[in-house]
Amino acid sequence: MESSSSSSSSSSVQNVVVMRHGDRLDAAEPLWSLTAARPWDPPLTEAGKIRAWTTGKRLRGVGFPIHRVVVSPFLRCRQTAREVVVALCSVVADEGLLLSMETSADAPAIDPSKVKVHIEYGLCEVLNSQAMRIDGPAKQGNWFPDVSELEALFPDGTVDHSAGRIYEKMPLWEEPTSVARSRYEDVITALADKFPHENLLLVTHGEAVGVSVSSFTEDTGIEVFNVEYCAFSLLQRTISSTSSLAVAAGKFKMLTENAKSGVYYYSDEDQIETNALPPN
Repeated sequence: MESSSSSSSSSSVQNVVVMRHGDRLDAAEPLWSLTAARPWDPPLTEAGKIRAWTTGKRLRGVGFPIHRVVVSPFLRCRQTAREVVVALCSVVADEGLLLSMETSADAPAIDPSKVKVHIEYGLCEVLNSQAMRIDGPAKQGNWFPDVSELEALFPDGTVDHSAGRIYEKMPLWEEPTSVARSRYEDVITALADKFPHENLLLVTHGEAVGVSVSSFTEDTGIEVFNVEYCAFSLLQRTISSTSSLAVAAGKFKMLTENAKSGVYYYSDEDQIETNALPPN
């Protein structure tokens, strides 16, 4: 974070990037879910992993360091986050060399101290049958293994086991979409407030990215109609601190340009034909 200080106070800029996961396997192979042990939790395709890796390399040049990656527990988000974290933590003498690497398997040594990672249940998918297109494990409520197993996917040394979570449990099944949208808005704000001196990357689902654009802008007529795989938004605010350690946060500014990073939106003033958000 950039900062300036005086003898009694200082200010800095906090950046929050909200990113959708990469290409999901069940969208590429519709029959996959018929035989899958966990049909509600598809992995990425190989193309999805490459897209996530490429986006991670792109985020190295976004103009500020990312200190913390907070991730939805779904496998597609965790796999996306892993590719991005490897890219962010790669140690190279020449950025051009890293850019030429097609997959994370080609990555050089990483410095795990560059980024910390943890799981946040509040960033999970919209938990209803309409959004997920499954009956799901709602009757049993057993969505995932223990969180330690979920975190095992991330590179050694990157997991912050002390971080805690805003949502200690998954939201209830058949959560209305309107409630999920409010959840995303609340969790984005709560995570930023919890780590006010860190720039965050939130790896989540398409609906959450849409909320990050429509709910944190002064234009109340903004509507998001498409979020591509690995698309991301950018929120920014000022953080002020005093010598008494009190912290005051300014209002978020939504800095996402239409279509530039894969997020497509319009305002009430635009006259265009819209499409529904793709599956999350």
